[in-house]
Amino acid sequence: MKRNSRRLLSALLVVSAASVTAASGAKAEAWPTRPLHVIIPLGAGTTTDIVPRIVFEQVSTQLGQPIIVENRPGAGATTGSNAVAKAEADGYTLLANSSAHTIAPSLYSGLGYDASRDFAVVGPLGVVPSVLLASPAKGFKTAADLVNAAKAKPGSLNFASAGVGTATHLSAVRFNVSAGIEAVHVPFKSAPEILGEMLAGRIDYFLAPIVVALPFVRDGKLVALAVNSPRRLKSLPDVPTLSEAGFANAEYSFWIGVFLPAKTPGEIVERLAQEMHKALAESKVRDKLAALGVEPMEMTPREFDAFVKRQIGADAELARAAGLKAQ
Repeated sequence: MKRNSRRLLSALLVVSAASVTAASGAKAEAWPTRPLHVIIPLGAGTTTDIVPRIVFEQVSTQLGQPIIVENRPGAGATTGSNAVAKAEADGYTLLANSSAHTIAPSLYSGLGYDASRDFAVVGPLGVVPSVLLASPAKGFKTAADLVNAAKAKPGSLNFASAGVGTATHLSAVRFNVSAGIEAVHVPFKSAPEILGEMLAGRIDYFLAPIVVALPFVRDGKLVALAVNSPRRLKSLPDVPTLSEAGFANAEYSFWIGVFLPAKTPGEIVERLAQEMHKALAESKVRDKLAALGVEPMEMTPREFDAFVKRQIGADAELARAAGLKAQ
């Protein structure tokens, strides 16, 4: 009798475990059943705003659910990131962030979240080359002209970024360290705001994402001195890379990726990664991103997670080399 009881108990436990697994799978399979909310921790019109909107418009169609995109800038892209880190881990609150995600731990004390542990990494949306821009009125024809002017009067030039700790900030810092120059950092809230200041002659240089820079370069309103990429860009074939211009180790990878709160079920993370991959393969999405100069960056969630962790370490080294201190 006891043996039969043990068999019955064992069978019930197996059925119970199977039921829990099935319920979990059903929950993930049903996702999403309502609109998704994407938080972008930078202002409207920035590259980190434009690229996710293009991709998530297609993802929304695939999932059959609206995707609401909200800009929540502030504190070097950490305000929006903090909101997502503390959001319910049900797959309905997403973060679309740039390389700012990996420098934040080195620049901000008391973040309120851990950039490597408090997020489930989904995947990248692409890499965006940057262009070293100056106003024609400054008289710089090459990157060397700018550097020579900066060295002649250390601290006399200024450079802009879309905020402390953003990818545009770190791109410029990497260039400054490579060139051995000192310049005054002037942070803004968005690239469009910076470009307006450059046209007015109040900003000396800006390492701008190709997405926002290209129209101004083509119209002759701003001068492209060099590109911050491993090779020349098809859209600017006559503009040398910073390496070609004589500045070694000046490249900074400006990527854009998607994250979820850390405890989001793995099935949902994988499903979203698959939907993003599918959207990025759509010709209309590919064409829009290519027109903006965005290059593919194909990685699985696990590969991107490892990449992000490596970048946190690399950015910490860059912050130390540039003398950047946590605020």
